[in-house]
Amino acid sequence: QWSKLGSLPPLPPLLLLLLWVTGQAAPVAGLGSDAELQIERRFVPDECPRTVRSGDFVRYHYVGTFPDGQKFDSSYDRDSTFNVFVGKGQLITGMDQALVGMCVNERRFVKIPPKLAYGSEGVSGVIPPNSVLHFDVLLMDIWNSEDQVQIHTYFKPPSCPRTIQVSDFVRYHYNGTFLDGTLFDSSHNRMKTYDTYVGIGWLIPGMDKGLLGMCVGEKRIITIPPFLAYGEDGDGKDIPGQASLVFDVALLDLHNPKDSISIENKVVPENCERISQSGDFLRYHYNGTLLDGTLFDSSYSRNRTFDTYIGQGYVIPGMDEGLLGVCIGEKRRIVVPPHLGYGEEGRGNIPGSAVLVFDIHVIDFHNPSDSISITSHYKPPDCSVLSKKGDYLKYHYNASLLDGTLLDSTWNLGKTYNIVLGSGQVVLGMDMGLREMCVGEKRTVIIPPHLGYGEAGVDGEVPGSAVLVFDIELLELVAGLPEGYMFIWNGEVSPNLFEEIDKDGNGEVLLEEFSEYIHAQVASGKGKLAPGFDAELVVKNMFTNQDRNGDGKVTAEEFKLKDQEAKHDEL
Repeated sequence: QWSKLGSLPPLPPLLLLLLWVTGQAAPVAGLGSDAELQIERRFVPDECPRTVRSGDFVRYHYVGTFPDGQKFDSSYDRDSTFNVFVGKGQLITGMDQALVGMCVNERRFVKIPPKLAYGSEGVSGVIPPNSVLHFDVLLMDIWNSEDQVQIHTYFKPPSCPRTIQVSDFVRYHYNGTFLDGTLFDSSHNRMKTYDTYVGIGWLIPGMDKGLLGMCVGEKRIITIPPFLAYGEDGDGKDIPGQASLVFDVALLDLHNPKDSISIENKVVPENCERISQSGDFLRYHYNGTLLDGTLFDSSYSRNRTFDTYIGQGYVIPGMDEGLLGVCIGEKRRIVVPPHLGYGEEGRGNIPGSAVLVFDIHVIDFHNPSDSISITSHYKPPDCSVLSKKGDYLKYHYNASLLDGTLLDSTWNLGKTYNIVLGSGQVVLGMDMGLREMCVGEKRTVIIPPHLGYGEAGVDGEVPGSAVLVFDIELLELVAGLPEGYMFIWNGEVSPNLFEEIDKDGNGEVLLEEFSEYIHAQVASGKGKLAPGFDAELVVKNMFTNQDRNGDGKVTAEEFKLKDQEAKHDEL
């Protein structure tokens, strides 16, 4: 379909309707004449946000032929668009007129009469005089010297606590295209973000401006005219001179070199008796993500807390700082800029220059200098007999972690736990926590790991480096013997003790004789064995101590009482 551009005669109503309905130029009178400019719009894109106006700069491809089809010129043969201002006399008059109103990616077939081309003179050796010229034109680019950077945000996250400012460092993905949609570069294809400072000249001016004000998670299209991009020369590789550039940008990360850590979303338990300090040892769970929400690590996935000293360089500086001042049971978000994280190099699946977000839950902490903590909740009116080393104790307990996780309970098992205090039958902290306790008393004992199960814990039962909480009720106390004794007399010792034991009077005492005699003394109340131990084992050990030469029998010369020896432990 053809129309004359420039001075058009009035169009009939039917033709005006056709133009309105199709969006294409309608045929006019004089279609067969070569005296007027004729334009056929062979392809018009669905979207046409902008059309060529006089004064615009355009880049287009064309093929020039004579009416008989003979080609006289082609930009395709030069593998370069034709770049020119429109309406400033840089083109033949017919082409100046024919380009007006075109969209990027529009294709037009143009017939230009001699009077709007090279006239009666032609171009020596190329265009004969009075030649009608045909041009098949494809528009690639439009811009104007008054253009600015254009920004179209097509996604913005609901929360935008911070936007890009001058001197910020950003990490973003992008697709870079020309106005016609041709891709010239993509960070997605390299599977690596583009990382740079903004506003200090590290980027082309248009991108420096187009990124300002973006939120992490935002997506926008930034259209940049060439004089704010790579100008007349292009980049010497993929971007031609005078090209408008379109960047589809997704911002993943944002920080400033002056940033410190930030603490967010704190959930502090009502009861916070102690806060962490430098030198403490913490056990905590965490999810580690990038600013865009990408998970890079999680202690929950390993089903094990992360255990570390704080304030001593065992973790990245940002976490060393962010874990100070926490309560047991507290939850908080710690945002760590890269210079306090893993820096420009990154680590593992953490990209270089990445801001890190840690959502943590503090399970427990302690200090290596801590001792046990004892809180007595109930004491009976008569609390005069207190537990001491060597006493035999029966007690109930609930054992839990500081976060309340139950580990064990004698109440659930329906039987007491029985030990001899000071004999190494329980962890040191428990041994300490049971001392000076009276029957009927209830107390809570908090035991740091170095007085509990240490770094190793108990596989499948007690986590390594865990602080333990025991809620205890003492039910029975049997007084022990003096330290170093496994048997004592409740009255005077017979001066003929050896003879009483040696019933057959052969001057030798065997284990059977010795054991029978000791048990008889205990049964009659004349003697007492140390409570809480295997009686047979105790008697056997006593006999072994008396059997100096190890021949399986004790003679009168070997036999001595405890107070007759300088140093001796019957066990």
